[in-house]
Amino acid sequence: QVQLVESGGGLVQPGESLRLSCSASGTIFRINAMAWYRQAPGKQRELVASITAGGDVSYVDSVKGRFTISRDNAKNTVYLQMNSLKPEDTAVYFCNQNIRVHLFYENDFWGQGTQVTVSS
Repeated sequence: QVQLVESGGGLVQPGESLRLSCSASGTIFRINAMAWYRQAPGKQRELVASITAGGDVSYVDSVKGRFTISRDNAKNTVYLQMNSLKPEDTAVYFCNQNIRVHLFYENDFWGQGTQVTVSS
């Protein structure tokens, strides 16, 4: 089985920074794309940032220039560096990894979610 464990959320003031981490463990043949989603109260879950196995990244417009996604393949870990945080960034953040668990099977796996609250 595969497990994703997230860390790094918390309460910060506007303009401050946080770094989220998400590490995969278990039976892993290869990790393909990794991504971060978020869901604010009363809103749908949205894709915030993604990174391919080759390192290509993409971001939702609202976080461009402030957030940076990166990955450490040796550690099966994806990071989200969040700078210049705004109150509208407040949400539960979920990581997602597309993992090939053996040669003939791959699936999307999700972390448990970590709360990020930006408030003065």
